[in-house]
Amino acid sequence: MAKGSWGLLRRHQRRRLLRRGAPRRQAAPLGRGRQKAEPGAGGGGDALREFAASFVAAGLVTEPKEEERPAGEALVAAEAHEGRAAVLLPRGTGLTFAGKCWLSCLLGSVRVLGFCLGPEQPPCRLFSPRSHCPLTIQAAPGEEEEEEEALSERDRRAQARAALRAHRVPQEARCKLMKRFTPQCSIVLLEHLDAPVTRFILSYAAFSHVFRVKRQKAPSFTPEDAVLASTGIGKLEPERGLLMSESTISAVEELIQACQEEEDGCPIILVCGPKSVGKSTFNRYLINLLLNRIPCIDFLECDLGQPEFTPPGCVSLVNVTEPLLGPPFTHQRRPRKMVYFGETSCEHDTERYMDTLKYVFSAYKRDVPLVVNTMGWVKGAGLLLLVDLIRLLSPSHIVQISAEDFKDMPRLSTEYIYEAAGLHTRGQATLKSKRLRKRIEDAEQPRSSNREFHLLHPGHRLLCVQPQFQGAGAAGNMCTHSNTLRDMAVLGYLGQLQPPEAESVLPLHSLVPYQVPFNAVALRVIHTDVAPAHILCAVNASWVGLCHTLEEIPSQTDGPVVLMQTPICDCLGFAIVRGVDMEKKLYYLLTPVAPENLRLVNCLLIGNISIPHCVFLNQVGIEGEIPYVTSEYNYDISGAGKLKVKKHLKRRGHSQP
Repeated sequence: MAKGSWGLLRRHQRRRLLRRGAPRRQAAPLGRGRQKAEPGAGGGGDALREFAASFVAAGLVTEPKEEERPAGEALVAAEAHEGRAAVLLPRGTGLTFAGKCWLSCLLGSVRVLGFCLGPEQPPCRLFSPRSHCPLTIQAAPGEEEEEEEALSERDRRAQARAALRAHRVPQEARCKLMKRFTPQCSIVLLEHLDAPVTRFILSYAAFSHVFRVKRQKAPSFTPEDAVLASTGIGKLEPERGLLMSESTISAVEELIQACQEEEDGCPIILVCGPKSVGKSTFNRYLINLLLNRIPCIDFLECDLGQPEFTPPGCVSLVNVTEPLLGPPFTHQRRPRKMVYFGETSCEHDTERYMDTLKYVFSAYKRDVPLVVNTMGWVKGAGLLLLVDLIRLLSPSHIVQISAEDFKDMPRLSTEYIYEAAGLHTRGQATLKSKRLRKRIEDAEQPRSSNREFHLLHPGHRLLCVQPQFQGAGAAGNMCTHSNTLRDMAVLGYLGQLQPPEAESVLPLHSLVPYQVPFNAVALRVIHTDVAPAHILCAVNASWVGLCHTLEEIPSQTDGPVVLMQTPICDCLGFAIVRGVDMEKKLYYLLTPVAPENLRLVNCLLIGNISIPHCVFLNQVGIEGEIPYVTSEYNYDISGAGKLKVKKHLKRRGHSQP
């Protein structure tokens, strides 16, 4: 029945064209764009270019003479046509930047957030916004370093010239680079990047600054700054980039070795720690390093508030085959398996959260290494829930990241996990024998395994990591508030609605939605109880999960189909409910999910994830009254203002008797 109803939707989709003869809307991935201007002042790249041009026009940027150049200059940049720059990086130096660009390695090898890029690899997109730790393009020795060093300087210079000519770098720029060239240098080509997703996000005033470089009080531009600005990036101080502590480097090296050898099967690496200690950055760095050596990694997302590949409120399993060279809103993708939990925290429904994890984890085939991301809730009940999660997943390695002064999280050794009580599981108060205790201690030693012990207790290798960056573990020192990051993830998902061929941003209200009959899908509000008579008010203008449940959907013609319980089922994507037609009994959905996947959808789940306010308030092209927004509101009424959260009050469950 539901399949036939979605068949009606497919016939309607044939007529689903944009206004004024615009191209058909497709759920296309980010594509490499040519030099298109960013909309308005929010592009970041245009602002940088205008800023650089003003200094050039004023004569404040001059090319220093060769003898005036400082010794050991980090890089040399030369403009290679509009929106392109060739950069010479001596080995061991790097370019830390803010902005976005295409990166192609012409000669040598470079590393960005752990991922190595050489001349034989395709260009990569780099996204380095102000909301996250800036990226650094680091010159690094290539895999064929010995062969390269065997070449004479003359041969290396010939290779450099040939690579620059092949990419149509002008002669003047080639001469500038070759004056400073040494055989140990790497040469990269940076190009202006115009992606539909970031173009869509930057069209909102609240996020138009995300790729801009903060102007200094006394700016001092160099020729390199002006050239880099033409590509849409701005150079930053190296100390603002990723800082790797000794414990981080040691942990990463051991994990890479374990993933390559796979002596006891594919490793399961669980990364945990409190908020704002760099778990997500550590995961991206580790994944990029592993992708240098193995073709793919599986990633289990257990963090509902700040997921890596999906909008908030999801538990998912993703197969990663491409490097992660940007924050989550730049690489939203469809997971192998995903469940829409509907909340940014599982605090009020931990049992359903654990059942959801079991359901998603069951899709892991154990044929590739698995990286598990966890929540930053590690106090009180959060710590007990983490113990349950460790027992469920049985990781081979646990990476515990914590700030130096953080004392609320114990050391998650094998012995602690064995003895401690979880929220839904029981622990052993004491070990049964000294022999078993000895086996546990042996399992904690590096490069040690005891098969007899693993039969009794899984055990794991604990790797303790202390971050080096300033403000680690202090949630108040975050670059961007967590709510803002969640809004950017939702906008990143909605950005997939933008046609890659469009020269400007198409507002969401100009896109023609899908029509879905009432009896084709069932409705369920996850986070609260809603009377069936009010269910259509709850679903209208809301963010919904497009799900497929195996439960039988009852057929009703007089009204919407409502589920009495929240199912744990596959989520195929998300949509905005643009409207509800009571006469025709239709839902109007706006989604980037492909039509062949929409045929499987038979359930709409409404959670506690809201559409960003800017989508309602700042859509371009709206004239007159804004839909779904009221201007006649009396804030003088008691209770009409914003709810004030009193964080100093203890929860009843954690109060002292």
